[in-house]
Amino acid sequence: MSAAPFSQQVSARFGRHAGPYSSQARLQQGVAWRLAHLCAALPIPAAGPRADLGAGSGLVGQALGRQGRLEPMLQLDLCPELLAQNPLAGPDQRLLWDLNQGLPESLQQAALLSSSFALQWLDEPATQLRHWCSRLRPGGWLALAVPTSGSFPEWHQAAAAAGVPCSALALPEAKALEAVAGRGELQLRHCQRLQFSRNYGSGLAFLQQLKTLGASASRCDRLAPGQLRQLLRHWPAPGRVSWEVLLLLAQRPGPNCQP
Repeated sequence: MSAAPFSQQVSARFGRHAGPYSSQARLQQGVAWRLAHLCAALPIPAAGPRADLGAGSGLVGQALGRQGRLEPMLQLDLCPELLAQNPLAGPDQRLLWDLNQGLPESLQQAALLSSSFALQWLDEPATQLRHWCSRLRPGGWLALAVPTSGSFPEWHQAAAAAGVPCSALALPEAKALEAVAGRGELQLRHCQRLQFSRNYGSGLAFLQQLKTLGASASRCDRLAPGQLRQLLRHWPAPGRVSWEVLLLLAQRPGPNCQP
């Protein structure tokens, strides 16, 4: 029997832990707030659909609402359990959708496409980002936050020192995504690589936190118990973990857009 597609594995893991996600996902909350702050005063076209891609429990949309942007946005995600936790995902504002299939036809000529901590789960992040950019109308905006390959250096270093494979999810390179968003007909209006770090007390505590969030899916094979013990022995104290998060805004220029 063949394994389920990776997107289905990701959805299933998030689904099993959907209940506590919003209260536990503190980094995701903080980044969603930053992304919403960048969008709060944007001159978003009045016409055209708006959507949060990989909306999950609605962190970006709720942050936008608290900062004064109350326009409805389609909440699009593959995980029904997370959408069930999303207060913005009413009957007409939700869509169960696998972003590996591109965007639905209803999002042609979009005024705003936002996405936070979702692009990294897709099979071809740069290809899908290029597709998202192509769906914007003149004057339309893409607002993106995504963890990138500069994340988890402690995990990679511990695996190398222990002589075991690193089972972390392979993350997209920031430079490649920046090139996609700033290429062709779009203009980068904001581009920043944020650095975050946190001490979890131990490497095991960090890995357990990923599991609690449902964010533990990886395309790598699971470590054997002995390999995991070796990894944790080499994890730097006190369970330090670092992220690199790309935050960007890109716009398709229109006749009334400022250069």
